[in-house]
Amino acid sequence: MRNYSFLQFFLLFATQVLFAQNPAIQSSTLIFPIQEKHVHASSIVSLPNGDFLCVWFHGSGERTSDDVKLMGARLEKGKTAWSEPFLMADTPNIPDCNPILFLNHEKKLFLVWIAVQANKWEQSILRFRTSTESQKSGPPIWNWQDNILLKPDDNFAKEVAQRLKETPPSTAGWAGYAPKYDESIIAASNDPVKRSFGWMTRIKPLLLPNKRIILPLYSDGFNMSIMAISDDDGSTWRPSLPLVGRGPIQPAIIQKKNGNLYALMRDSGDDPARVHTSESKDNGETWQVSAKTTIPNTASVELLVLQDGRWAFVGNDIDDGRYRIGLFLSDDEGKTWKWKTYLEKVEPNKGSFSYPSLIQTADGLLHITYSYHLEKDKKSIKYVVVNPQKIPLN
Repeated sequence: MRNYSFLQFFLLFATQVLFAQNPAIQSSTLIFPIQEKHVHASSIVSLPNGDFLCVWFHGSGERTSDDVKLMGARLEKGKTAWSEPFLMADTPNIPDCNPILFLNHEKKLFLVWIAVQANKWEQSILRFRTSTESQKSGPPIWNWQDNILLKPDDNFAKEVAQRLKETPPSTAGWAGYAPKYDESIIAASNDPVKRSFGWMTRIKPLLLPNKRIILPLYSDGFNMSIMAISDDDGSTWRPSLPLVGRGPIQPAIIQKKNGNLYALMRDSGDDPARVHTSESKDNGETWQVSAKTTIPNTASVELLVLQDGRWAFVGNDIDDGRYRIGLFLSDDEGKTWKWKTYLEKVEPNKGSFSYPSLIQTADGLLHITYSYHLEKDKKSIKYVVVNPQKIPLN
């Protein structure tokens, strides 16, 4: 039996109060007890046998800490407590970060993440593991591991230069120096080495018919996004043209009713920080220049089309921290968000809740994990189950 501190008992009590106030939340629990290490960027998947598997990175920091590795836990079907954490991947002496889990069309389990070479985000290498033996207790049995190597060609550079002409002028820095940002990005895009590295995972992919998988990626070096596209269910990958804008990173993508792909993204550009959006009319090959919405943004976002056709969006709808994270629903493809419920809502500087992962199971319930940070040395990953039919109309 696990030993819980006074703080953990308090959190359990507070969760029960939250349930009483919010009938949409079916359950809310920490995957493992509050601890001191940095844990962040979780991803959750529902396995064919009804188990859930969650992964996150764990260590003394992020890209500059060589002890960072990927840890995971399993929630077996019918149980309410997650297993003890176990190792999912560890590249020796190199930080492993930003893992994602998903099943391909044939229900093979994929774990994709980044190994941060030279302790620099822009030198990250995409790695992946697959498993066809993931439904037994404990960690999956990995059958294959490799790197995902992308080779954007000169069309990448042409697209960056053209799309930057379509973006509004930068407001970053002194007006006279703002154009230097565009010049540096264009110069980097012409370097075949720079454009081949540093593409990072964050959000699960979108599976389309005919075994196409669209894996969203982003770069802290280019401050923009790209898609890794597979037309053979994840066996081989190639790059899309870049999704250009002033700071559109960490895309979450879905398919609209008209067939277009739609992305919401974290804002890593000019103030004020607002969620970015973009569309693709050719199944992810090319993307419009990103545009800011009116939704405040301070961290990663998630997006999903629900079984009833509504869209679900999870994010921090504030511009001064991560002390509030909410779930929002739309029945008009993102024009308005008429339903909302908060998963966490505390006073500023009293907590940080971010980097959500969102899936829906056949019973219609939403399963969400996110980073749960109370103080520098009090961290965990939280797992919340929400009934979208019980979210109030605002």
